[in-house]
Amino acid sequence: MIYFDAAATTPVRPEVLAALAPLYTSDFGNPSSTHSAGETAARALDYARRTAADVLGVRPGDIVFTSGGTEADNLAIKGLALASPQGRHIVSSAVEHPAVLESLAYLQRFHGFRITLVPVDGTGRVDAAAVEAALTHDTTLCTIMTANNEVGTLQPVAEIAAACRARGIPFHTDAVQAAGWLPVSVTGTGIDAMSISGHKLGAPKGCGLLYVRGVLPLEPLLHGGGQERGRRSGTENVAGAVAMATALKLADQERQAAAPRAAKLRDYLIETVLDSVPGALLTGHRTDRLPGHASFCFPGTSGESVLLEAERAGVLCSSGSACAAGSDEPSAVLTAMGMDRETAQTAVRLSFPPSVRESEVALAARALSGAVERVRRLAGPAGTRS
Repeated sequence: MIYFDAAATTPVRPEVLAALAPLYTSDFGNPSSTHSAGETAARALDYARRTAADVLGVRPGDIVFTSGGTEADNLAIKGLALASPQGRHIVSSAVEHPAVLESLAYLQRFHGFRITLVPVDGTGRVDAAAVEAALTHDTTLCTIMTANNEVGTLQPVAEIAAACRARGIPFHTDAVQAAGWLPVSVTGTGIDAMSISGHKLGAPKGCGLLYVRGVLPLEPLLHGGGQERGRRSGTENVAGAVAMATALKLADQERQAAAPRAAKLRDYLIETVLDSVPGALLTGHRTDRLPGHASFCFPGTSGESVLLEAERAGVLCSSGSACAAGSDEPSAVLTAMGMDRETAQTAVRLSFPPSVRESEVALAARALSGAVERVRRLAGPAGTRS
């Protein structure tokens, strides 16, 4: 069985497991304790913070360890917005992850914020000039993802961050899908806050981090003992922090060699599927997309039926965001890109890890083509969706 759903989660790296083992056995102390066991744990936490900070090009004190990308997004958006001394307006895009959109909805519903969601084009890309035009004297925060989880499109984050910095507006980016594929150093970028999730990089589920520029006030979501410099109370998940930092460092070290290789295999996969499947539609930007990401719609099918057929052929993939799995509603990302509801429900996403082999990509292309053909044949001449 070939796993092509890396955008949903990845297996834990052996190096990460090795780093975790002592933190669950011999070095299990509470890092706030003043005895030797606590000091050992505190040193491990400090190592994790310095390691992550080195990759991001920031100060260790600017790193907040979280339970994952969702918490990091919530803390960044709610924390920065509620701590802002002025303004009640936030600018974002129509294709953000639900962790961002639901945080914005919360601020609008309970705190009276005005939200501007800038539309995207047919490739899922937001126009930097349109984002800049949406900024006002009352804008508290701008948040735009680095890369879309469903269609892989890259956003013009550098241009948007520069426009925000010129106006003195904090800028946050959800880099959950981008980390490991794109540079995440924020040095000289104008990015004020960045969310990253561990399980997309080879760490266990349940760990992540938020970088937030130290001079910015941040209202905590969790109140208690004042851990993480008062920004996230609760006994620290030392093992999770070490796993997060270790996976991030390894992924960043491998990125320069892995990303170009994966992009070539991605292009091969896209071209093969478009050539072999009549009516197949590529979703997302053709070139400005994540290296290990290919996504399609197949009119005349059901996306879920194609997935089942592909799995029977030995390939595991998805219909889009794992966070929306089981929903009967079409993808909000695809509809925001202008796709009709029926076509959007035929979506299939293939996302592979940097270690993917050429033979696996070739097999996946054949399996997907065969899956679509079988589903269409079973649906009959009218192409009725099953």
